[in-house]
Amino acid sequence: MPANIEFRFKSPNDSPGYLLGQLTMLWQRKIKKVLDPLDLTQTQFVLLAAVAWLSKASDAVTQMDIANQSNADRMMVSKVLRTLEEKNFLTRQEHETDTRAKTIRLTTSGGKVLQKALSQVEQVDLEFFGALDTKLSSFNKNMVQLINKNNNE
Repeated sequence: MPANIEFRFKSPNDSPGYLLGQLTMLWQRKIKKVLDPLDLTQTQFVLLAAVAWLSKASDAVTQMDIANQSNADRMMVSKVLRTLEEKNFLTRQEHETDTRAKTIRLTTSGGKVLQKALSQVEQVDLEFFGALDTKLSSFNKNMVQLINKNNNE
C-alpha cells in the first residue's frame, strides 16, 4: 500500500461522514435488539411506520407515498412491502383511481406489532440521544436541514 495516502481530515474524529457512520452503526445495533424479537428488520419497521403515519391523512396510501416518506428506493420498498404482506402486517389492494398503483393498509396484527415496536424504538431513541439533553432539538433541526438539502440527489 502506498505510504503517502492523503486524508482531508487530520483524524477520523474530524470527519463528519465517518462519525455519522459510527453513530449510525451503534444506534442500529440497539434498534436491532428490540426489533428482532418482533420479527422485524429496521427497514420493515420504517415502512410500517410510514404506512401508519401516512394513513392518518389518507385512506389511499401508495407504494410511491411510502418510498417518498421514507426516502427509500422504490424497488426495495416494493420488495419489503411484499414481505410485510406475507407476514400479514399489511394488505396491498388495487387503487380506486390509479390502475398502476396499490393501496397499502396496515392489518390489525400489523398495527399491533408496529405499536409494540414504536414504544420500544422510541425508548431506545430517548436513551441513545438523551446524552444531547437540551441540544437534541438543535441536533434534530440540523439533521432535517441536511436531509432537505440532499434529498434531491
